[in-house]
Amino acid sequence: MNKIFPQGDANGNAAAGSKALPGGEADCSPCCYSRRGACLSAFLILLLTTLAALIALVAILGPPSRTPGAQACVTQMNRTGFLCNDRSSCIPASRVCDGVRTCAHGEDEEEALCRAVPQSLPGFLVAHCGDPASWIYSDQMCDGINNCGDCSDELSPVTTCLPCGPGWWPCPSTVFKYCSCIPRSLCRDHVQHCSDWSDEYSCPGP
Repeated sequence: MNKIFPQGDANGNAAAGSKALPGGEADCSPCCYSRRGACLSAFLILLLTTLAALIALVAILGPPSRTPGAQACVTQMNRTGFLCNDRSSCIPASRVCDGVRTCAHGEDEEEALCRAVPQSLPGFLVAHCGDPASWIYSDQMCDGINNCGDCSDELSPVTTCLPCGPGWWPCPSTVFKYCSCIPRSLCRDHVQHCSDWSDEYSCPGP
């Protein structure tokens, strides 16, 4: 029966300085352990230093402020609105990011909210027109005004609005600003605003 000897030099001597381990790895020398210990110590020192710096920074600047998320509300005109941080003021959606601080603390004009309109706006403030590239504020839907430019914010199939309110007269408008209703204040003013002239002959006026 042949015996298997460990590999060595030409004289059959085993290689010095290492012992074969069951996994086939060489036994680590004391120098190897020293390097690992030094690396671990350096990592721990760096971690502790970073943690101490963060604690010192918080102590100097104070904890980061927590800005409450934007919340929807309903305005007095029954329109979608933006709730200010005082939790009582509800401003129209179209007053957000318009360059004027409407909320008492100006949160309606904060950079995080207005940096990339409309992408940075909460979904409840934005409404899309028939043209996907066009958008309006949600409180501008069904307000009688042609905000989208193609009346898709006032007419189906994009939008389903209630019939003209008491202050409006239903007719196909000849004025670009309006769609299917005109203000009654325009009736009987000797100017055609409806394609069928009903604003001059049928509309009772304001």
